[in-house]
Amino acid sequence: MVLRSCCKFGPVLVWFRLGYVVLLWLCVTHLRCARAETKTVVQKDAEFDVTYNDTVTSDNQIIYAFNHTVSRNKTEGVRVTVDVLSEGAESSPILFVVRQKQAVLSFQVPLILRGLYQRKYPYAHVGRTLCQPPTRSLTETQYFFVDVSTLSSLGTHYQLRISRVDSFTLHTDKKFSFTASPSQPQYFKYVFPDGVDTVIVKVNSEMTFPCSVMSIQDIQCPVYDLDNNVAFIGMYQTMTKTAAITVQRKDFPSNSFYVVVVVKTEDEACGGPLRFYPLRPDELIDAGNRSKTLDVVVSPAISSDVYVMGMLFCLGIFLSFYLLTFLVACVENKRSVDRPTVVYRKPGVTPVSPYEYGSFVDNASTLSSEAITDSIASDANYGYMGQETLKRRPFLTAIHHVAIRIERSLESVAGRSRQESLSSIEEDDYDTLADIDSDKNIVRTKKYLCVSDLARKDKRVLSKKYQIYFWNIATIGVFYALPVIQLVITYQTVVNVTGNQDICYYNFLCAHPLGNLSAFNNILSNLGYVMLGLLFLLIVLQRDVIHSRALDRNDLNALECGIPKHFGLFYAMGTALMMEGLLSACYHVCPNYTNFQFDTSFMYMIAGLCVLKLYQKRHPDINASAYTAYACLAAVIFFSVLGVVFGKGNMVFWIVFSVLHILATMLLSTQLYYMGRWRLDSGILRRIVYVIYTDCIRQCSGPMYIDRMVLLVMGNIVNWSLAAYGLLKTPNDFASYLLAIAICNLLLYFAFYIIMKLRSGERIQCMAMVCILFTAVVWGFALFFFFQGLSTWQKTPAESREHNRDCIVLSFFDDHDIWHFLSSIAMFGSFLVLLTMDDDLDNVQRDKIFVF
Repeated sequence: MVLRSCCKFGPVLVWFRLGYVVLLWLCVTHLRCARAETKTVVQKDAEFDVTYNDTVTSDNQIIYAFNHTVSRNKTEGVRVTVDVLSEGAESSPILFVVRQKQAVLSFQVPLILRGLYQRKYPYAHVGRTLCQPPTRSLTETQYFFVDVSTLSSLGTHYQLRISRVDSFTLHTDKKFSFTASPSQPQYFKYVFPDGVDTVIVKVNSEMTFPCSVMSIQDIQCPVYDLDNNVAFIGMYQTMTKTAAITVQRKDFPSNSFYVVVVVKTEDEACGGPLRFYPLRPDELIDAGNRSKTLDVVVSPAISSDVYVMGMLFCLGIFLSFYLLTFLVACVENKRSVDRPTVVYRKPGVTPVSPYEYGSFVDNASTLSSEAITDSIASDANYGYMGQETLKRRPFLTAIHHVAIRIERSLESVAGRSRQESLSSIEEDDYDTLADIDSDKNIVRTKKYLCVSDLARKDKRVLSKKYQIYFWNIATIGVFYALPVIQLVITYQTVVNVTGNQDICYYNFLCAHPLGNLSAFNNILSNLGYVMLGLLFLLIVLQRDVIHSRALDRNDLNALECGIPKHFGLFYAMGTALMMEGLLSACYHVCPNYTNFQFDTSFMYMIAGLCVLKLYQKRHPDINASAYTAYACLAAVIFFSVLGVVFGKGNMVFWIVFSVLHILATMLLSTQLYYMGRWRLDSGILRRIVYVIYTDCIRQCSGPMYIDRMVLLVMGNIVNWSLAAYGLLKTPNDFASYLLAIAICNLLLYFAFYIIMKLRSGERIQCMAMVCILFTAVVWGFALFFFFQGLSTWQKTPAESREHNRDCIVLSFFDDHDIWHFLSSIAMFGSFLVLLTMDDDLDNVQRDKIFVF
């Protein structure tokens, strides 16, 4: 019965409870409305340049009504300045809402701005500039309202002042000074005048800190002028003392833009000290006085005519080298025509072509003894057998004649047909001969060596060996350059899309954009590396063709005189110079610490190839193979990347690198001193102890190879000193430090080569001397401009911009562009020095040219 009664009255109870909830909600709503009706709203007609001192509580709301006349031909800014005079307002701040025709601006006072690690900084004094909505009428009266409210029941006292900014519009080439702080940002309007398509906005300050941000934004509301939102739109840069942004009219449809300057709440972005971390998450930190006085000036950028002049200037400089080279080549060609050619042949005998060596051996058994006797008897250089002896021993004469021809054919094997395939010849073919295996140690360990002692391998084999240098570096360049180009295009796209100009370390006072490229002049100035590298390849090709023709006609000088000419390393050097220009241009699309190795990788290649070429001149048979050389250079580049990423202040890295540097120096010194006749195996320590005992303790004999020992001692002193410097100073720019090591070793070896060349009685011809003097002078000027340091990625972007300077040539090129010009010319001259410095030996037999 009870259950049946509950079921009967259940729906009634549900409806009763629902009605109770509705009644309760109506009561609460009525109480809220009644309370809202008790809140007082006060509206005041306010005026500009009048300070209003009022108190606002949770029970009242104050509205200030303003009106002002806006003219289409005159732009005026309106600035709102608020001060909170009551203490403890952080718990219940005042909310200010500015309602305009096309925008609403709201902010609280005290204004809480956040820094690194979400640290909070309160500002009781706030000043904001109102954006001006555009008007189509000649004059128009616009209204705006300032609503003031708070939730504080005790009331908060404040001051409000609205004023006009008469100098709101910037004028071309006219400096304007102002003061800004984190809670009082400033921005101004600039309108492009007729005929000006590009301008440079420069902001300067005598004060390094506090750190600031300069932003370029389109004319729109709202304007992002606080530290926590200034990076939302437009282009922006952090700054200490200077900032500069190039602005193009095409990027702003309204033909005008805002220049916004914001002072940051902290200085870490500009390299300033890291402030203490708050003890509590909600702790407020006193920001102190962070006002900064700045001045801004907008100047027209260069016109299109200056771009054309800059490009013509660049092309003209390097095309002049092509013209000069053509004139020198014409003079040299005329001299070579007048110079007689000495052909390798015996007097009175028709020479057997080295191409016919195989057929001669095959048919040797069919020759009659009389024919062989007559041929050899007519040979004036056949000195140890007389005519009678030949007649008495015809069989012995025939066998000896075959041996002589075989020896001649081996010595002149370079004269074989250029069409013959080299695929069947390996580098070690010549070493398989018994005489070479038996006397290699004897020849290479002689106290005084001649070039003929170290030029015994097959010339075709060596040519193929050194051609591998060229093909390998060409392959490396292609596979290296493609991802680099893709990466820097991505960098440039990110800069253009985000507007963050702190990504790239330009010289912003002389960065001329073209299309999507932000600094076209820094890219154009690398053209010299490419053009002069190509010119060097053409010069090497000319010499290669002339030498090949001399070999084809069995020229005695080409076969037996002078330094053996192998051009593979020269081709590799010219290709490396061209790749250096390409990768340097890629680096300057967006220079920063993450891609600096693009600019230096082929510098290591060039330095290494120059050292190898110097060594190859006197040691053609025992120079390093291309695979070994490029593997070592790859290791250098690998350490360069590690140093850039992990080397800054990492003592473990510097210890490991210094130890490896010293060990590599010692191993290379041993290789050079013993001409490769030593082995790195388990018995190396026993042999070292034995040499020390026999040469230093038992008989105290001096070094057998004095000249080599002097070079290696100097090299070890230099390298050990550089290793100690790196370990003690730990330089931030590891890539440049590594490049300095390579250059110091190259200069040391080059100086040693020149000194030993003169000490050996050799001379330097006029052309080579001119190249040496010219190159030395150009290198001096180039290094002067290099050390000007217009930017540096070792510091923050704001600190780097302190080194920025104006253009110095044609208002288009800066100091670093001049470094590109001069260094490309100096490298080209250095290559010419290596190419021509031994031209005086072209008529000297190789057994009279000393090895050092």
